[in-house]
Order: sequence, then structure tokens, then C-alpha cells
Amino acid sequence: MSELSQRVEALAESATMAITTKAKAMRASGIAVIGYGAGEPDFPTPPEIVAAAREAVSDPRYHRYSPAAGLPELREAIAEKTARDSRFHVDPSQVVVTNGGKHAVYAGFQVIVDPGDEVLLPAPYWVTYPEAIRLAGGTPVVVPSDAAAGFRVTVDQLEAARTERTKMLVFVSPSNPSGAVYPEDEVRAIGAWAARHGIWVLTDEIYEHLTYDGVTAESLPVVAPEAAERCIVVNGVAKTYAMTGWRVGWLIGPPAAAKAAIRLQSHTTSNVNNIAQVAALTAVSGSLDAVHEMRDAFDRRRRTMHEMLNAVPGVVCPEPQGAFYAYPDLRGLLNRPIGGTTATSTLELADLVLDQAKVAFVPGEAFGLGGFGRFSFALADDDLAEGIDRFAALVS
Repeated sequence: MSELSQRVEALAESATMAITTKAKAMRASGIAVIGYGAGEPDFPTPPEIVAAAREAVSDPRYHRYSPAAGLPELREAIAEKTARDSRFHVDPSQVVVTNGGKHAVYAGFQVIVDPGDEVLLPAPYWVTYPEAIRLAGGTPVVVPSDAAAGFRVTVDQLEAARTERTKMLVFVSPSNPSGAVYPEDEVRAIGAWAARHGIWVLTDEIYEHLTYDGVTAESLPVVAPEAAERCIVVNGVAKTYAMTGWRVGWLIGPPAAAKAAIRLQSHTTSNVNNIAQVAALTAVSGSLDAVHEMRDAFDRRRRTMHEMLNAVPGVVCPEPQGAFYAYPDLRGLLNRPIGGTTATSTLELADLVLDQAKVAFVPGEAFGLGGFGRFSFALADDDLAEGIDRFAALVS
């Protein structure tokens, strides 16, 4: 008999965290590693947000427990922000503040998915989704996409994967890891399909403000309102406001789902750190000027990375439309000698590149689509260029 529970034993380590941890350990030992693995902005949190947190530290109101669902003023501000940014109008009672977006994803599956339920999961997908589905007792059903389709799945593909056990669809736009953004007509069609079959949708909108070249991210329950009654929206301050370490996210759901998530949270984490909640309140209530400045920098880096990767023989890099990741096709580098060895998978290629070029990227196997790799462009311009130069020198 195992000493540990089967559900935890079955969990795979987060590949993005693993590659980042390895790269940091190499840096700590004096090796000059350039890492494209981290999914976080390289900017500091805007000063007005930090100032609000500093003031809150000295306020005795925030030294005590607060409601498990979140500070009432923050829930109200999130509802107002959602109406402003997404045109999705919800009551503050439908908002549940969570310990980061990852916790919101976990809670969303916990309150909807039962053992034996199937959850449609388009690939490439963020590494946490399948593990969180399994923790809820569900079965992830991978629906693959490809670069030719812009890493977007179609209604026909979803219908082909649907069974009588299908309970939920995971929908992400802009996408981590591919940077794909679904156009409005495709979002509407997918939402209508889900509503027609009574399928829940968990839609992750964490990258909503990071789109480029005039592309916009449409909120599924807005363009397909018939799906709203079975839709859970996940979001947070991490990516938009450079607040990954503050750990404040939220989910928005129909009243019954929101109440269930609050009950769940009351028995797991209770309230999110009050100081971080005050910081998040300042973020969501304030101007998007700093967000736009960060987006402009990401856009510049995006174009640089896209151009440089496509100049590497054997690499084909689609142009990302959102988030801060490129997802190049690396199959042209496999099964041929590189640095005195031969990689037969992008998993092996990532290890080879880290060991020999001191460059860290996340292999596509982590996202359910081997042969590709995720390169974050959320790093300084000079480091971005030097890392691609190192990569190119090794594999060319």
C-alpha cells in the first residue's frame, strides 16, 4: 500500500516551474543561463499598487480574517472591471477572490466536475489544466490543434470528441502556450455549441489585455450569452499588472457555482491575503496606462523573437497574436546531430539546449503537443536576443 494518496501520486510536476527552477539553480551556481520558461512579466508591480499595499500593512482592519469570498469592495471592483473591460455584467456576489488564477482553475473544476465526467481540453494547453481536472475526478479529453489552424480548434473537432459523459470545455483565448486568439465568430460558434449541448465552459481570460496588431480577445459569455448560465470565467491580476507573486485571482460563475466555490474555499484557504487583496483593488480600479506600456514592450519583443526564431534553420515560428509566448515548430531540429548528440523529442532537445547553450525553454510535451517549444518573450530585450543567438549557434 502506498504511503501517499493515489490522486497526488498521479500528479505530474509543473514542467514550466521545473524548467524555471533548474535554470535558477544553474544561475545560482554562477552559470549565465537565459530563461524563456517563466510565465511572468519581467516588470515590477506599478508603484501605486505597491503603495496601497504598504499602507494596508499598517491598517488593523487587514490584520484579521476577512470573508472567504474576498473583500466586498474588491469583489465589487472586479465586477465593475469585468463590465468595463469585457462587457460582461455580473453581480459582485458572483465573484470569488482566489489565491491566484491557478486556484481559480482548481476551484472551477472542483465545483462542476464529478468522477467519470469528461472535460474537453484543446491542445496545446497550459500544464495545470489536465492535473486540476484529474484532481476533481474528471478525465481530460485532449482535442489537438496545429499551427496550420492557428492552434485553434473548431466546433466540428469538439463535436467529434463529445460523448454522453462530456461535462465541460476548457476555452482559453489568448492562449498559453501558443499565443493564439480566437476571432469573435469562432468564439460565438463554440459558445453556441456548448450551450446547445448543455456543456459547461471554463474560460480563462488571464491574458485578456495582452493582444497585438489590433486583435481583441472576446469574452465567450458576452458574444455567446446563451452559454453564460454554464460558464465560469477565470482571471486575475498576475499577468496584466505584473503581480504574479501577489497571488490574487478570481472566478466568476452563475450564482450556484459561485456559492459552491465560496463553500469550498471556506474549508481550504479561507480568505486570500488581505494586503494582496488591497493591492489588487488598486490595480483593477485604476488606469490601464502601465498595462499598455508593458504591452508595447511585449509587442516589440514579440516581433523580435518571431523574426529571430524564423531565421534559425529548421525552426518555423507562427506569429503569436496574444499573451507573451512564441510556440515554434522545432521538429526540423530533431533526429539530427546537434552539439555531438541527437534529440528525438523536444523534451530531449530542451535538455540539450539548456546544458550546452545555457538557454531554457519549455518543451511542447508539457503542453500536450510535442515537436514544439514555448519561448516566453517576457524578458529584457538584450537577453532575449542573446538567448536566441545562443540557441541558433548551437542548432545551426
